[in-house]
Amino acid sequence: MTDHSQPAGPVIRPRRLRQSAPMRRLVAETRLDPAELVLPVFVREGIETPVAISAMPGVVQHTLASLVDAAREAADAGIGGLMLFGVPASKDSVGSGADDPDGILNVALRAVVEAVGDRIVVMSDLCLDEFTDHGHCGVLDATGRVDNDGTLARYAAMGLAQARAGAHVLGLSGMMDGQVAHVRAALDAEGFTDTVLLAYAAKYTSGLYGPFREAVQSSLVGDRATYQQDPANATEALRELELDIAEGADIVMVKPATPHLDIVAAAAAVSTVPVAAYQISGEYSMMEAAAANGWIDRERALMEALLNIRRAGAQIILSYHALEAAKLLRP
Repeated sequence: MTDHSQPAGPVIRPRRLRQSAPMRRLVAETRLDPAELVLPVFVREGIETPVAISAMPGVVQHTLASLVDAAREAADAGIGGLMLFGVPASKDSVGSGADDPDGILNVALRAVVEAVGDRIVVMSDLCLDEFTDHGHCGVLDATGRVDNDGTLARYAAMGLAQARAGAHVLGLSGMMDGQVAHVRAALDAEGFTDTVLLAYAAKYTSGLYGPFREAVQSSLVGDRATYQQDPANATEALRELELDIAEGADIVMVKPATPHLDIVAAAAAVSTVPVAAYQISGEYSMMEAAAANGWIDRERALMEALLNIRRAGAQIILSYHALEAAKLLRP
């Protein structure tokens, strides 16, 4: 006779909800959608064909023509946005090419907006580092330090140039104090009240930016520790976020993403505006290098990384894997 007085095993069995792919799909708490992804792209002045970036396999510096083709492909894939970075042929101490209407970034913005601006959000990096001969994100004072308030004037001019070129979103990535308020005031004074400001609220100084510096041919010597966020600090990041929101930021961002998922989660818990996260060049390159050596399952790893950023609370994810991920997410 069988004794039914005690269960044969545990009554609570969470594995019931993991037993098949359809069941796991049904109960998944976090989902990725192509519309949440933004593809960063580089456009370089004076080249005839796209130039491969050695530290970022699969990523190139685009010509204007290939950039427009890439933008159309991204829009067709249902990606939410593109973030444009310009690589000028010449630089100077104040980054004159940044607000030149005929500068490579502003020319590229007009071309992309004309081609796909009704199907995808066109974003523009608003920072001077690609355009300065010293490689810093702002202008320098007589002692060689980054001049915060002098840089704000340059950001305002750059923001107006990008808005006139048709950019939907300006990505303020320089980490200057007061940059959001200053650019917002300049835009509003010229009637660009609908231009969205994405503030890099917590942009940490990091050893993972190296591949990006190749991509934009940065002239930087040294680092940006006097203005980018200290990786040791978390409370300070939330203070920056609150200041940016108070100054009028429409979206706030944490960068890099994966090393700072705790900050992404903390930002998502308190922010009254959408939170973005940037999976940066070094994150991309490490994954590509590991996959090339056969150490990881590439597609599985890249999708897992994006899902984890989304699970941490980012509503928008900038990633060099965005196009591939969007294609993998298609049913």
